[in-house]
Parts: sequence; structure tokens; C-alpha cells
Amino acid sequence: MSDPQSPPEFHGDKPRVVVTRHLAPAVEARMGELYEAVLNRDDVPMTRDALVAAMADCDVLVPTVTDRIDAAMIEGAGERLRLIANFGAGVEHIDLEAARARKIIVTNTPGVFTDDTADIAMAGIIGVPRRIREGVELVRKGEWTGWAPSAMLGRKIGGKVLGIIGMGRIGQAVAHRARAFGLEVAYHNRKPLPAALEQMLGVRFVADLDTLVAEADILSLHCPLTNATRGMIDARRIALMKQGACVINTARGELIDQDALIAALQSGHLSGAGLDVYPDEPDIDRRLIAHPNVMTLPHIGSATVEGREASGEKVIANIQFWKDGHRPPDQVLSGLV
Repeated sequence: MSDPQSPPEFHGDKPRVVVTRHLAPAVEARMGELYEAVLNRDDVPMTRDALVAAMADCDVLVPTVTDRIDAAMIEGAGERLRLIANFGAGVEHIDLEAARARKIIVTNTPGVFTDDTADIAMAGIIGVPRRIREGVELVRKGEWTGWAPSAMLGRKIGGKVLGIIGMGRIGQAVAHRARAFGLEVAYHNRKPLPAALEQMLGVRFVADLDTLVAEADILSLHCPLTNATRGMIDARRIALMKQGACVINTARGELIDQDALIAALQSGHLSGAGLDVYPDEPDIDRRLIAHPNVMTLPHIGSATVEGREASGEKVIANIQFWKDGHRPPDQVLSGLV
């Protein structure tokens, strides 16, 4: 595939850019200066019909993970739409093959949320074994009766095995943090990291996913959602896990069979879970909320002022490069075949 060789043509002096959610004020202000920007200051998620209408009348669409851009929507988009500049690293909510067929470029914003997401994962890695959610609730309800030698006993994390599934930027950032807490880090990935990087991080590769799952005291998910990874942590694999192990998921909710997870939590096979993502967001299964040792966070892995501003700046950079006829720096999919 080749890249654009000349600047695209617009109906007016500036490209019309539709932004589906409210972004950082500085980012929106800059977009207003550079483009004919249609902003969503009320931050109400756009309906499918609203997205279809927007895609029929813009040069650039700036969606987020909450926007499902399927094949029918892309196939029915207007001829103006030439770039989908996604706000966020994950693009599984966009039908890339349909975009390819329409010669629409797709970009994302990788790297800016690495540390933020790794920090939230560590909150679960520490908080679930130490029953932090349960302790906070005890105090808030006024039910804490004071210190006792056998009360609120959790598990230490030093010396335990942290199994990481997916050793990209975020997985590596988690491994780096985890070693400081005395965790032994094993990982599964499509292919092993270079030996020098493994040595630097102090991690070891486990080629078989079932083996890693069975070995881990704490299992943390950091892989993208694909057809191959959807439901990868199912009832069979959960049954392989140690009695009292726990699961941390800051990646995508659909990686886990939620009913199987809940069954293992209710039976006591798993001691707890730290979840920042869910298959039916924003709906969260009430059984998860009811469990005393499930940390249920509202998808805040990337929710820092710095990270969200940096992501918006990457969106603008991608649009600018495309507008000037150059390859966007974070191009996921070329618009030309």
C-alpha cells in the first residue's frame, strides 16, 4: 500500500472534523482554530443514526472506544470521509476491512496511556490480594470494630507469581512496576521479547497460555481484543487457576467469559478480581458489584489530565499530517490499496 502523495481536497478552506465526545478544552480550542470542528461539548454519546449522519457530512471523524463504527456505517458514509482519527489506541470498535475497502485512512493514539493504565493495573494487583475494596466499604458503612489479629487477612504479594498476558507497552510497564513489589513476573505473548529486554525487566516467557494461567497467583490482562482473544479466559482456563488466585483486567471486558468469572468468584475458587473494563459498558453485572472482593472501576485506566491531553494532541497531529498530504504518524490503516 502507498501513502497519500498530495493534500486532500475539501469542500471549504478547512476540513470538516466531527468529534464524537467532549475532549480536553485545550484540544478542542486548537481543533476549532485549525478545522471546521463540530464538537460534542455536552459529551452525550452519539447514537448510531447520529454517527451515520456525521459520517455522511465530514472529512474526518474523531471517534472513541464508545463508538461502534461497523461495516454498514462505513459503506454508507459520504465520499467526503477520508480519515477516521481515533482518540485512543484500541481500534477494535472500527471495522478496518470496511475502511480499507473504502480507502479510508485510520489512525490511533498509541503510547500516551501506557503509564496511566499500568498504574491502575497495579492498584488491582495490590488491592485485590489485600482486600482493599472490602476494607474501604467496612469503614464507610461504620461496621469496622477495630484492629484484631485475625481480621481482614489478605495475602502478601511479595514472592507471588504475576502472570501477564500481552507484553506490549502496558504489559512491560506493569512488569517494571511489579518487580519493585517483589513479584515474580511470567508472561505470555505471541512471541517472546528480546532476551536483553527480558533480562532488564526481570521476566520470563511462558509459551503455553494454559501453563501461565495455572502458574499465576495474580493474572493480569494486557492484550488487544481480537477474534482470537475474545473470551480467552473462559471456564476451562479459570478452572486451571490456583485456588485463591485473582484476575486483573484493564484491557477489554470481552477477553473474559464474565459468567465463568462470576461463578468462580462465587464458589471461592478465585479470591477476587480487579476490573476496569466490562463487556457491556456502562452496564456492570450486579453480581460483580455485590462480591466483597471485586474492585469495580469505571474504565479509568487512561483517565488522567495529562494522558487525555496528549491523546488529543496526537489526534491533531495525525489530522495535520494527513491534511498536508503526508503519512500520519500513527497510521493503523492506509487509505490506498
